[in-house]
Amino acid sequence: KVTASSENFHVGENDENQDRGNWSKKSDYLLSMVGYAVGLGNVWRFPYLTYNNGGGAFLIPYAIMLALAGLPLFFLECSLGQFASLGPVSVWRILPLFQGVGITMVLISIFVTIYYNVIIAYSLYYMFASFQSELPWKNCSYWADENCSRSPIVTHCNVITILGEIIQVNKSWADIHNLNCINGSEIYQPGQLPSEQYWNKVALQRSSGMDETGGIVWYLALCLLLAWLIVGAALFKGIKSSGKVVYFTAIFPYVVLLILLIRGATLEGASKGISYYIGAQSNFTKLREAEVWKDAATQIFYSLSVAWGGLVALSSYNKFNNNCFSDAIVVCLTNCLTSVFAGFAIFSILGHMAHISGKEVSQVVKSGFDLAFIAYPEALAQLPGGPFWSILFFFMLLTLGLDSQFASIETITTTIQDLFPKVMKKMRVPITLGCCLVLFLLGLVCVTQAGIYWVHLIDHFCAGWGILIAAILEIIGIIWIYGGNRFIEDIEMMIGAKRWIFWLWWRACWFVITPLLLIAILIWSLVKFHRPEYAKILYPDWGVALGWCMIIFCIIWIPIMAVIKIIQAEGNIFQRFVNCCRPASNWGPYLERHRGERYKDMVDPKKETDHEIPTVSGSRKPE
Repeated sequence: KVTASSENFHVGENDENQDRGNWSKKSDYLLSMVGYAVGLGNVWRFPYLTYNNGGGAFLIPYAIMLALAGLPLFFLECSLGQFASLGPVSVWRILPLFQGVGITMVLISIFVTIYYNVIIAYSLYYMFASFQSELPWKNCSYWADENCSRSPIVTHCNVITILGEIIQVNKSWADIHNLNCINGSEIYQPGQLPSEQYWNKVALQRSSGMDETGGIVWYLALCLLLAWLIVGAALFKGIKSSGKVVYFTAIFPYVVLLILLIRGATLEGASKGISYYIGAQSNFTKLREAEVWKDAATQIFYSLSVAWGGLVALSSYNKFNNNCFSDAIVVCLTNCLTSVFAGFAIFSILGHMAHISGKEVSQVVKSGFDLAFIAYPEALAQLPGGPFWSILFFFMLLTLGLDSQFASIETITTTIQDLFPKVMKKMRVPITLGCCLVLFLLGLVCVTQAGIYWVHLIDHFCAGWGILIAAILEIIGIIWIYGGNRFIEDIEMMIGAKRWIFWLWWRACWFVITPLLLIAILIWSLVKFHRPEYAKILYPDWGVALGWCMIIFCIIWIPIMAVIKIIQAEGNIFQRFVNCCRPASNWGPYLERHRGERYKDMVDPKKETDHEIPTVSGSRKPE
């Protein structure tokens, strides 16, 4: 047995797989998976969707979509990575024709990783800004303009001119000319909250649009650098180091959510907020609307992080006989329950904000950036001890983002390790830090004055159709082409034989229900496509074209790699195509002792170049 060397410190002496390493403990893996699945969307998107789609009634389509789409895909990816002990690109030895699907997953993860760390940088900035006796966005300060107000402001009114005429004028014009508004003629509009103006004018220094790039916002750039330093430090030993960090980053958000919920429940108006979220305001008639079911399916799909490559990468470090089925159940249920739990913490405090401002909850609730950096900070500013609660909240967002980021970078480094194992074994630290440095430099455009437009652009295009396309091809390739029954036999080699009734549900989902649901979501998304905008500012034509170029760059590798594999195969065109739809000769369990009778003739998986494509004579080529 080969023991871990100083060069190969990411492998432990007791690891089953001495080439790639394994998780030190089962809990390292489970917390890493929970941290990857549970992210910012659980806090800033799910509660809003629940409120907007019928309150508690929304949990019905949400649970159904978890069972029909989320869990089947999650279990499939966990099983796939664990069986072959390979990352999201090399695992496609199972079906060489579809290797481009793995490349698409990794490329999309790279794009998303670039902007996701920018959001972490925003959280860092707000956390540092909260270390003051009074939160800087509590009141309209030197950075505010005349529209900054928590109450409605007068924009126009009627005045009497020196000629005795009554005309409607702008309020500021009337003030300049010392004219008084006629009582009752005022026209009001909502003022901009101090937290909103602070977000736009101070934190982002937001420009007028994507065309106006402006300079780099230096303090955001420093926060971005710090975010990448944290990620690099946590991953320098791969899963051996990140598996320890997640004990804090995956658990701490639950502690904060519990504290925020307890604090929120003691505030006036909290019950009103919670009733809007999930209680008395439940509207079961909403379940007749197709949009509600689409939102439920989409939220489940993105919340569980399926088809990003991360689940395959993390599961590839499991021991071969790990029970990946129970892991999938535990992680999926934890993720969904976290979303529901987070909603109570969010809406209890938003209910208090509505109470003290004399508004309805519907007037203060937001989603996404507007919830995390405008509505919730505004609510926290009204609490006694606001800075403490703000520090706690943004530190929670930081930890929520970090463990998702750890898994995304691990996806990239796992791909590199599978392609260049000898180089990665000797140079894991410089390669990991090099990846972080390159991604930091690419992310600098997202911390310019137009940075928020870039963040939204990447999110709008890359975190959408590309992932759906990859997921559809993944399930079609593995279940319909490789063979669902054959894949079930592979799983039983790991977790033991199960009765036929156990697999009845999974067969129904994998063969029919899940792919049909994914195709329906993809078609709906394309039909409902709209030109991206941020803060009601439409993107320029070149920005939209750039967005399409990004997503095309990600998915074009699917046909490119298919053509390359067909060219590399032997025989006529039909034979080449058929052979590329068979597993490569080095597909199967990574370690020889796990291969059994089914994979006894398998080629050593470390040999890649000579045996990638099956020959005309069969699906396996003799070594």
